[in-house]
Amino acid sequence: MSLLSRLFGGGEKAKPELESEIYKDFAITPDPIRDGSKWRISARIEKEVGGEMKSHTLIRADTLDDVSDAKEASVNKAKLMIDQQGDGLFD
Repeated sequence: MSLLSRLFGGGEKAKPELESEIYKDFAITPDPIRDGSKWRISARIEKEVGGEMKSHTLIRADTLDDVSDAKEASVNKAKLMIDQQGDGLFD
């Protein structure tokens, strides 16, 4: 980003606050990644284990045209991983 853009407000917009969903004691935060004109499936999965907050970042090759669809798909993929691996996500 150029100096003039930063001075006159032409910089990147702040990322909106992401909303988490609780599923089986895991917090899922969808965070699709812009990939050209599409959105890549991505989410953060978190859970407190043994008094320590653990985190796993899920990123998939799947892309969708709409950010809302990508958020929904990100949550669904995260739920599938939780069902399959449970706390093993953090090993």
